[in-house]
Amino acid sequence: MQLNPDFAIADEQSLRALFEPTHALAIVKCQNSLGEHAQEFIRRSPFFCIGTQSSEGKADVSPRGDPPGFVKVLDERTLAIPDRPGNNRLDTLSNIIANPNVGLLFLVPGFDDTLRVNGRASLTHDPQLLTSMSVADRLPKLAIIVTVSEVFMHCAKAFRRSRLWSPDHFQDRTEMPSLIKIILDETTGAPKDGDEMRKMDEDLEQAYRKTLY
Repeated sequence: MQLNPDFAIADEQSLRALFEPTHALAIVKCQNSLGEHAQEFIRRSPFFCIGTQSSEGKADVSPRGDPPGFVKVLDERTLAIPDRPGNNRLDTLSNIIANPNVGLLFLVPGFDDTLRVNGRASLTHDPQLLTSMSVADRLPKLAIIVTVSEVFMHCAKAFRRSRLWSPDHFQDRTEMPSLIKIILDETTGAPKDGDEMRKMDEDLEQAYRKTLY
């Protein structure tokens, strides 16, 4: 599809002309520290996404999940996040070293509203902190420390529109190929032998069970 450049929005004045003025509550709700309710939301959350950028401005968003309370509220301005085993691309971690500005979006299953936290991140492998984050006697290699600069609750419209938590809108995962097959189809090519593909999928499930922590 070829977009008409005459309708491009290239400056903030043109952007804001399309919308009504910001509601006063949307402005005052933004705080610079974690209040009582924000802290409770984080303690309930088993999942959040963290947005980072490289020194060149390349953006990345990474999902993080664990049992509720895995993100530790150290105080009203500081969060500590364990870094669990992943694919070792280290996109988020290397971005934090290059550019410490981060954005976090916390979700709680069944809650339609979300919590947004912005701040500056750093990395630590302080053994005392990591010990407090161990699961099944396995310590994370490091933790992400976020110094909070901005906190606010986000309204429920996106979740209401998407019906994300509604079971009658859940989709059947089998209608798309497995993760391994998708990656192989788009790179080196998936094996034609169905048994070989099934074995690769089973190996991935085994890896999930063995390497979560």
